[in-house]
Amino acid sequence: MVATGAVLTVVPLLDMLLTSLKGPGEFGKLPFRFLPQAFDLSNYRTALHQLNLPLLFRNSVVATVVITGSTLVTSALAGYALAKLRFPGWELVFRLVLSTMMFPAFLFFVPHFLILVHWPGAGGNDLLGRGGAGLTVSIAALVMPFLVSGFGIFLMRQFMLSLPDDMLEAARLDGTGEFTLWWRIVLPQTKPVAVTLTRLTFVNAWNEYIWALLVSTVNPRLMPLPVGIQMLQKHYLRGVLLSGLK
Repeated sequence: MVATGAVLTVVPLLDMLLTSLKGPGEFGKLPFRFLPQAFDLSNYRTALHQLNLPLLFRNSVVATVVITGSTLVTSALAGYALAKLRFPGWELVFRLVLSTMMFPAFLFFVPHFLILVHWPGAGGNDLLGRGGAGLTVSIAALVMPFLVSGFGIFLMRQFMLSLPDDMLEAARLDGTGEFTLWWRIVLPQTKPVAVTLTRLTFVNAWNEYIWALLVSTVNPRLMPLPVGIQMLQKHYLRGVLLSGLK
């Protein structure tokens, strides 16, 4: 059973690799041939020529690492505050966090983009956010909308609710501050949910396409790998996008 699952997983990847080595006209040709007629590396040479792969890879790595790290930190801090602290309006804050999960992320892409364009004092803008490109000229444009995750906060909060309050109260009676309590006692116990959140956030951040396409249309040097590969696949590396990457 395990061997069957392994074959079903490996065969599509192997077919993708062999397809990349096929010559012009072989892809999609009937009858289907699993092996290429002649191993052709021209596809890779074309990709390296038309795409600045080191730049695209750097953009993807930086954006993914920053988004994943920020999501973990903010989710752990906010989750602890909403799970173990009682402050005026905490229920309203929690409801607001939940409300962010009710809408698809792309619904806010236009407002996010306008905020970045009119960011005061950045990209040639004056203090009123006029006259320049704002943050759309920096790598911050790729990460700003994803630095905080409502789902991550909710996930962390629900896990932290299971931690016994008596243990935290005993630490408080010994004079332990809230940050130390969170860092030394609560955070080490959240490793299982933190690993899950890390994997989910990393995959989503690496595969983000719609927002990255919007940003890289304005500034091609911010293009990450998913957008670059899609542009190459569609033979759309011409005009502004191609000239900006060279």
